Amino acid sequence: MTNLDGLKDALRKVAEESHQKKPLSDTNYSNGFDIFVQEQNVVGYNDFIIPHLVQILTSLFESRTQISVLEIGPGPRSILGQLPAGLRRKVRKYTAFEPNKLFATKLEDLSGHEPDGEKSSLPFPNLESPPNIHSLPFNLEINTASKLDIAPLNHDQRFDLVLFCHSMYGMKPKHRYIEQALEMLSEGGLVGVFHRQGNLHIDRLVCHRTASFPGVVRVCDDNQVLDGFASFIAGFELHNVDETIRMDWRKVCRDLACYDDPNYLSFSSPEVMMTFNQHATALPELTAHVPLVNENRVVKNWEAQLHHPSAIVRPTEILHVQLCGRWASKYGFKLTVIGGGHGSQCLQSNVVAVDMGAFDQIHILMPESNKTQEALEEPRSLVVVEAGCKTGDIITTTMAAGLTVPLGSRPSVGAGLWLQGGIGHLTRLHGLACDAIVGAIVVSVDSGEVLCVGQVPSQYQPSNAVRPNNEFEILWAIKGAGPNVGIIVSVTFKSFVAPTYSVRNWVLPVRDEIEGQSVLKSFDTVVARRLPRSSSIDSFLYRDVGQLHIGITLFEVSSPGLSLPVPTIKDVNLDMIKGPYESKTVDGVGLFGTEMYISGMHGGHGGGKTSSFKRCLFLKNIGEANIAARLTAAIKSSPSQSYLHLLHGGGAVRDLAADDTAFGCRDWDFACVITGVWPRNKNGTMSERSAVDWVYSVARDLLPVSTGAYGADLGPDPRDEELAKRAFGSNGPRLASLKHSLDPHNILTFTCPLPKAASKPKLIILVTGLEGVGKDHTAQDWASVFVENNITACVMSISDVTKRQYAAATGADLNLLIKDRVYKEQHRPALSEFFQEQVRNRPRLPEEHFENAVDNAGDSAVLFITGMRDKAPITGFSHLVPGSRVVEVHVQCSEEMRSFRRKTHRGEQDRNNRGGSTMTPLEYQPALFFDNNLNGSEAAKRFATDFLLPFCHEDLHILAGMVPLKLGFPSAGTKFRHVLGIAQQPGGLALCTSLLRSRFVGDWATVGAIVSCEAGGFVFASSLASAINIPLVLVRKSGKLPPPTVSVVRQRSYISSLKPDASPSLHFEMERDGIPVGASVVVVDDVLSTGETLCAVLQLLHEAGVESGQVTVMVVAEFPLHRGRILLQKCGFARVHVQSLLVFGGA
Repeated sequence: MTNLDGLKDALRKVAEESHQKKPLSDTNYSNGFDIFVQEQNVVGYNDFIIPHLVQILTSLFESRTQISVLEIGPGPRSILGQLPAGLRRKVRKYTAFEPNKLFATKLEDLSGHEPDGEKSSLPFPNLESPPNIHSLPFNLEINTASKLDIAPLNHDQRFDLVLFCHSMYGMKPKHRYIEQALEMLSEGGLVGVFHRQGNLHIDRLVCHRTASFPGVVRVCDDNQVLDGFASFIAGFELHNVDETIRMDWRKVCRDLACYDDPNYLSFSSPEVMMTFNQHATALPELTAHVPLVNENRVVKNWEAQLHHPSAIVRPTEILHVQLCGRWASKYGFKLTVIGGGHGSQCLQSNVVAVDMGAFDQIHILMPESNKTQEALEEPRSLVVVEAGCKTGDIITTTMAAGLTVPLGSRPSVGAGLWLQGGIGHLTRLHGLACDAIVGAIVVSVDSGEVLCVGQVPSQYQPSNAVRPNNEFEILWAIKGAGPNVGIIVSVTFKSFVAPTYSVRNWVLPVRDEIEGQSVLKSFDTVVARRLPRSSSIDSFLYRDVGQLHIGITLFEVSSPGLSLPVPTIKDVNLDMIKGPYESKTVDGVGLFGTEMYISGMHGGHGGGKTSSFKRCLFLKNIGEANIAARLTAAIKSSPSQSYLHLLHGGGAVRDLAADDTAFGCRDWDFACVITGVWPRNKNGTMSERSAVDWVYSVARDLLPVSTGAYGADLGPDPRDEELAKRAFGSNGPRLASLKHSLDPHNILTFTCPLPKAASKPKLIILVTGLEGVGKDHTAQDWASVFVENNITACVMSISDVTKRQYAAATGADLNLLIKDRVYKEQHRPALSEFFQEQVRNRPRLPEEHFENAVDNAGDSAVLFITGMRDKAPITGFSHLVPGSRVVEVHVQCSEEMRSFRRKTHRGEQDRNNRGGSTMTPLEYQPALFFDNNLNGSEAAKRFATDFLLPFCHEDLHILAGMVPLKLGFPSAGTKFRHVLGIAQQPGGLALCTSLLRSRFVGDWATVGAIVSCEAGGFVFASSLASAINIPLVLVRKSGKLPPPTVSVVRQRSYISSLKPDASPSLHFEMERDGIPVGASVVVVDDVLSTGETLCAVLQLLHEAGVESGQVTVMVVAEFPLHRGRILLQKCGFARVHVQSLLVFGGA
C-alpha cells in the first residue's frame, strides 16, 4: 500500500510536462479535505488524534483556570472542539488562521456566540469574546502580532496552546514556523503539530512528545471523486488539459492503491503528532558537553531508519551519559538509546538518541580474581560487558577463554536483547540471557546518579557509583525489562563452559495443511517433548514455490565436564523426521551461520537483501489441533518469503518462577517468531505493508492460545497494545510501579510499553449533602483553590454514569439530565428507581461507580466526587483506594437557602427532608461539615484554604517519609510500615505531635483526657498530652493496672495475628475513674488497620460512661485495606469522628 507521499510524487511526475496548472480553489480544496474526514477515514481522529490530545493537554489545562488557543489550518471545524467538555469549558480565547475562506466561514459559525440557552452546544461555551478567525495563511512574511491586534505581545495576551492542525502543508522551512509559534506561547505553553503523510522532521528542534498512528485513507473508486482527490494530493488543479492526463492520474491512483474493499482505494496515511515546549531549542546545551556522532549512524532496523532524530550523541564516559539524563529530565524531553541498532524504537524523529557504541569493552574475571564470588551459588567466572557490545563480540571474546554466555542467535544484536529476555540455543540448558545477569551499572534518568546493583566486580564499579536502597528491585527489573529502568552502562554475566554444537538440518515439503498439522503433532509429541536439556529443536514453517515446507534444525550441545542428561538424545526417536539432512559441528561463532533462515530458505535471508518485521508469542502444545491449524493457516496466507520460526524453550526457562525476574513468561515450549519479509528495495511499498499486516494478523490469531508475548520487539504502535499487556505476565503492575519511581517523567518511553502505573489521586474528597445545598458549585470552588496553589484537581459526579445509562434506556435527554435542574427533578423518582433496580441486580454497582470515577481522574492529585447518596461513604469506599486519603465533607444549609437555590417555594417539602432543616443529625460522623448559607464563592474558598488545603501540606509528606517500608516482617510476603520509626528520626516525634495538635478539628480546651492503648500509641499520646497539658489515660493488658478497672476482650491486631504463636484474643483494662464525667475524649493510636484495638478502646470508654458523640479518634497512620472503619460501624461506633495523619496501602 503506497503512502500519500509516494502517490503525490507519482501524480506530479505524470503532470510535470503540463503547463496548465493552477492553485487549488477553496472549493476544490474543501472537497479534497472532506474525503479525509468522511466516516470511513475518521478512525485516525477517534483512535489517535483526540486521545493523544486529551492525554497531552489535560495537565496543561488543569494547571490553568482559563486557556487561550491558536489553531493553524483547522479546516471547517476546530480540532480542540472535539475535546471532552471539561477541557473545552476552559477555553476563553480562540484564534485561528484558516486560509480557505469556506472553512473560515464555518469556523465563525461553529465558534461564535449563540442565543442564551443554546450556549452549551458550542465547542467553547465560555469564550470571553467572539473568536478571532483570520482567513489567511499563517506565514513568516506577515506581521503576526499586528494581524492579531495584540501589539506588542505580553504575558496575558500570549497563547497557552498553538496547534498546527492536519499538516504543515506548504510551510518551509518548518522549523521557522515552529520557532515563531514558540515565541507566541505563554509560560509553560505548548506547540502541537499533527502531520499526515508520514514522518515529520523539523531541523534543530527537540520535541516534547511524539507519537504516530498507522492510518489509512480510503477513497471511493469513482472517476469524479478520484479527480478531486488526485488534485488535492498533488497540490494543484489541471486546467484545460487533455483528458489523457486525467485518465493517467486515475490509473496512478488505482495502480498504487490497495483494495481492502472493492468499492474503495486505500492508501497508507500515517499520522504523526509532536508537541514542543519553550525549551525546544535547548539542544546546544547538551551538545556543548557530549560528543555528537559526526558520521551517518547506520542502524539495522528499517523502521528506525525512517526517523530523523534531533541529534545522535555518543557518550565516551559515564559523565556524558549522566548529562544526557539530567538534560532530558530538566526540560521534559525523551531519549532513545542505541545498542545494536536492531530495535525499531532506537531512533525517533526530533528526539535525541544516545549511542552507547563507545562503551564496547568486555572483561573476564576468573574465580580466583573475582572478589564478589562468595555471593554466587558456585565458583564461576564473571563477564563484564559494556552496553555497546554486540552478541558476536561477546561470544568471540569469551570463547577465547573457554567460556560462553547464553545469548541470542544473531551476532549483530546488542544490549536490548540481553535486557529483555534473550532466547538462544543454550536457553534450554542455561536459561535466558537475562537470567545470567548478576549485576549492572545503570545511570538513573531521574536523579542522574550512577547506580551499582547486584554483583559487579569492584574494579569495574565507577568511583561515584552508589548502591540504591532498592537495588535488588532494580536488578529484578533489569532481568527482562532493562531498557525501561535507566541507561544501562554495563552488565555482569555469570558464564558457562564454552560448548560445541552438533547441528542437523532437515527440510520437509508437505502436500497440504492437513499433512503439515500431522507433522507438527509428531514433531512436538514424539521429538521435542522428549529431548534432554542439552538439545533443542527448532522448526521453520514457510512457503516455497507455492508449497508448504517445514524446516527442522536439531542442536546438540556438548562441553567438557557436561554430564549427559537422562534421557539422552539417543533415547529419542528421530524417525518421524524423514528425508536427508545436513550435519555439521561448530563452535559458538560458527553457530551463527547455521540458522536455516540465513542460508536455507528462499535462497537465504542474509546479505542485506531483505527487510523484515517480527512479533513473537509463546506457545505450548503446538501439536494440538487448534494450534497446529492456526500455524499452517498462517503460512497459507503469508506473503512471499515470510515465515514462522518456532524456537525450542522449556528446560531451564521453567526453573525460575514467573516473578523471580521481570521476564514473567516462563510457561512455554516454543517461542513463535512471526516474521514478515520483503525485498529491501520494496521498503515503503505494498510489499512492506502486506508483510507487516500479515504479522499482526497472525499475532492476533495466536494470542488467545498463547501463554504470553515477547516484549523485545514491541513499541508504542497501537497495534502492539494487546501484545504488550501479555509481555510480562503477572509482573506488569510491579514493573509499572517501579518504572514510575525510577523514571517518573517517562524519559525512556520508546521501549516495550508497560501497563500504566496505578496512579490514584492522593486526596479524594467526597462531597455529600441533600439536593439543592450547592454541592457541585461548591466542589468547583474548592477545586479552584487547589489549582491556584499548583495542585491538580478535578470534579466528577458519580451519578453521571447512571444518568447516561438511564438516558440510553428511556430516551431521556442526557444533556438536560446533567445540566438542567428542573428537568433532572422531573426525572428524579424514575432515575432513583432505575438505579435501585441496577443495584438489586448488581449489588456492587456503587463500588464500581466509585472506582470508575477514580480511574477517570487521570493524573489529578485531588479528586472531588459529587452526587453520592451512600451513608458513611468513607467506610464503604476507602478500602478500594488504600493508598489515597478519603475525606467526606457534608454540605448543608438552611431550608430557606436550599429552596432559593432550587428555585422553589420556601415551604416546598423534600422527599428526603420533609419540612425540616437540612442540618439534621446524621447516623454517622463525616470528617467535616460546610455550612453553605452565603451566596458567592468567598466562603467556600476560605473553607478550602483553612480545612482542605492542609491535607496536602508539605509537613505531611515529610512525616510520611519517616515511615520506612520493611519487607518480609513479621512474615514472608508482608510489606510492613514501621510507624514507630517516626520517633527514631531526628525531629520526627516533635513534627508528629505538632501535626496531631494542629489537625484536630475540635477545640482542645473542651477535651478532658487523651486515651491511648499500649504499646505503639503510648509514644505519640504521651508526647501530645504533655504538649497540650491534658491528662493521659492508659489502656493496658489485664493485670497491669490497679483496681478498680473496666475490662473488655480484644481480638489480635493484623500484625500480631501474623506471628505463628499469636493467641486469638487479649483482655484490655482501663481505670474506671480515669476520665471526668461528661468530658470529651481524644483517643490517640499509632495505626488503624483492622480496627480491633480501637473497637476495644471505644467499648472500654462506653463501659466507663463516655458516649460515642464525646469521642474523637486520631491515628498517625491508617491502612484502609484492612477495613477498620467497617468494623467500627458494625460495633456501633459510626458516629465516632476518626482522623488520620497518614494513609498507606500496605500493612
